[in-house]
Amino acid sequence: MDASFSTYSTSTPHALVRGRFAPSPTGKLHAGSLTTAVGSYLEARTQGGEWLLRMEDLDPPREQAGAAADILFTLDALGFEWDGAVVYQSQRLAAYQAALDDLVVQGRAYPCACTRSDIARIAQRGIDGFVYPATCRTGLPADKSPRAWRLLVPQGDTTVLDALQAAQAQAVAHAVGDFVLKRADGFFAYQLAVVVDDAWQGITEVVRGADLLDSTPRQCVLQAALGVPRPRYAHLPLMVNAAGEKLSKQTLAPAISAQEGVAALKTALLRLNHPVPAECSTVGEVWAWASTHWRLAQVTPHAVCVTEGKTASPSESV
Repeated sequence: MDASFSTYSTSTPHALVRGRFAPSPTGKLHAGSLTTAVGSYLEARTQGGEWLLRMEDLDPPREQAGAAADILFTLDALGFEWDGAVVYQSQRLAAYQAALDDLVVQGRAYPCACTRSDIARIAQRGIDGFVYPATCRTGLPADKSPRAWRLLVPQGDTTVLDALQAAQAQAVAHAVGDFVLKRADGFFAYQLAVVVDDAWQGITEVVRGADLLDSTPRQCVLQAALGVPRPRYAHLPLMVNAAGEKLSKQTLAPAISAQEGVAALKTALLRLNHPVPAECSTVGEVWAWASTHWRLAQVTPHAVCVTEGKTASPSESV
């Protein structure tokens, strides 16, 4: 691997348990993201590991002013304790460029001149939009300039063993195609940034929402191309509303207030099938109980329906 590899890889021993929570600052912390934070935190801490915070602030048009600071304030008020300084992806652009440069040198990444309309006219739909038809894989048309950069995805299945969900086997080349690493607007794509940062931070446990399950094979393909370790994955159940929509800022999921404290944590743990006893009446008592009783295997893999602030019991999950 090129010497620049050291700018985005880490020498941290893989035996060290290290988890992370990586919210996007597009709004305040909401019920779904808090549940993910709780699961990620407990899975790392109960193994004696570290827990890191990363702000995925790579998409300025979608970000909300003050959201990053508000998320950190809320997490702190709810008793989360993270290790080291918060990493902001907007400050890591040189590392992403170094990774892309290495892939180009290896012949594993190439420039693409296609617009979205170009692709839509000839491509079939896959699991995440249109499957890129490899138009520019063998070179740009003579009259075209590069707009984006894509990974040359190998043929064959990529299998992901998940601690909660069924094993995922995906032929990335057929389900997605050569996916984007750097966008036409100059911003680095999520798939590249998350792989580079997980490797650089020595992340061994990725605990996140099941909405990202389809993205995981892409990340595994990219990890193999960059020669970095694959972390262990656990995709927590999605929190959905009565219409079956994922709780998110887009579906108007209510923000979590720093003042909610005990109630917010108890609700998050209930959604992870860890009902907290009523006698736990402080944030400290909730965390103490959770640290003793947390079992990842106890979490239901199925989506959990949340309506009007209530949570269905595990047997009623969708």
